[in-house]
This record gives sequence, structure tokens and C-alpha cells, in this order.
Amino acid sequence: MKSGCITAIIIPGPCKICGILGRDNEYVIPFSCIVQVGADVILVSVDLDKCIRKCT
Repeated sequence: MKSGCITAIIIPGPCKICGILGRDNEYVIPFSCIVQVGADVILVSVDLDKCIRKCT
């Protein structure tokens, strides 16, 4: 936080039952995996299994 640099993008995973029970996982995408940033989309190149993290 002292440097102010972005190190990763965290994206919420799919909801549990009807969205009322929270989430199980989130996707943590390192900044180095971002390929291109557009007006509507961010393109990334990652291995999905390595980016999934359990929500706490």
C-alpha cells in the first residue's frame, strides 16, 4: 500500500444459492497477467486453477 501500485485484480466468484448466502471463491488475477485494457473489457491470460482463492 505504501507504493500505490496495483498488484492484482480481485473478481468475485459465482454466488451460492440465490445469491443470499455469499460466495465460496474469488479470482485473484496478478497485474502481470493483464494483456490489454479496453473501454468495456480487460483481457487476461491466466491459468484459471491458479487464480481461484477461497473466500474467508
